[in-house]
Amino acid sequence: MNTKTSNSTAVMNTYGRFPIVLVKGKGACVTAEDGSEYLDFTSGIATCNLGHCPEIITDALHKQLDTLWHVSNLYHIPVQQQLAEILTENTHFQQVFFCNSGAEANEAAIKLVKKYWSDQKAIERNTIITFSHSFHGRTGTTMAATAQEKIHQGFAPLTPGFQYANYNDPQALNMINTDSTAAVMLELIQGEGGVIPAETEWVKLLCEECQRQGIPVLIDEVQSGIGRTGTFYAYEQFDIQPDIITSAKGLGSGFPIGAMLASEKFSRHFTPGTHGSTFGGNPLAATAALETVKIVKNESFLQSVKEQSDWFVNKLEQMASSFNLIEEVRGKGFLIGIQLKIDAITVIKALHDKEILTLPAGPNVLRILPPLNVRNDQLVHFANKLQEVLTEIQHNKEDENHE
Repeated sequence: MNTKTSNSTAVMNTYGRFPIVLVKGKGACVTAEDGSEYLDFTSGIATCNLGHCPEIITDALHKQLDTLWHVSNLYHIPVQQQLAEILTENTHFQQVFFCNSGAEANEAAIKLVKKYWSDQKAIERNTIITFSHSFHGRTGTTMAATAQEKIHQGFAPLTPGFQYANYNDPQALNMINTDSTAAVMLELIQGEGGVIPAETEWVKLLCEECQRQGIPVLIDEVQSGIGRTGTFYAYEQFDIQPDIITSAKGLGSGFPIGAMLASEKFSRHFTPGTHGSTFGGNPLAATAALETVKIVKNESFLQSVKEQSDWFVNKLEQMASSFNLIEEVRGKGFLIGIQLKIDAITVIKALHDKEILTLPAGPNVLRILPPLNVRNDQLVHFANKLQEVLTEIQHNKEDENHE
């Protein structure tokens, strides 16, 4: 017996979906089922860093589709090796583990740290310090690593082994100790937590303290990596050398792939049988990622991201001075958050009417994630439409106050 109602769907209701059905995309634009065309400043949540269906990657994938889709990681995969080499060149990382998502990459990093201390016969080093407002994924363990109560609700008991400290707080350094601390794990720009950048001096002090005590530093670059902040990875702007970083989202231009990069001191503790992934780094995923990285790693490309994003943020800051609805514009590169005095969803829905797509990052932060190769005229168009929306909302509020 079919018990579905007219409004039901066979897909589980785990997302608060907007009433928009997207069917096609090219560059910074997507087309809906009804023919409406939207300027997409979500980039699939910092995933389509080169826009939708970039031709170079599309052509490479078509060629790979005609050659080989998938083989087990029990065999060598040449394109995976090429990808690992380009990711580690000119860095202090020696090896890469490939998986399918940011959460899996973070799981792998957590497992690697545990294996490292186990091999050192120091199983008492079993606590990883993470930070308030962080987001590291939705698997059982990465959810526990995430220091946000709303992510934990309904899923007790959580995976043990995590201790939460305050982000950007010098007092957090006092929690690091050689008795129980296995690692410190953090985002340099908290994306889901509200687009909150780490303070450079705090990060340097944190890393210095960890280095002094022989404690590994794990940097979650899932959202901030692959050129999103104006450098290939955000950590490059902080004058630090983390022991392990994780990457995903923009790595495959929308094709599912994740990666964990580690220095040899740690990577050698992942031996055959200690970890694995059926699909991680398979020929299709590795092909998409390799072509993406070749483009984004180019110095002229990254310089363009920096220049365009600096101009755009300056434009948004000028706009903020004209509206009492805006508290702050923050972020790095094209990972931008606007702290509002109203619910972000109000602005997001109003922008939909202007055929613009954006995201929230918490209840009051508008998150803006354009493709890294966005055109100048598209940035101007977005700024104009945002100004129209804020003007309309502000006028409506003023009219309500006068009534």
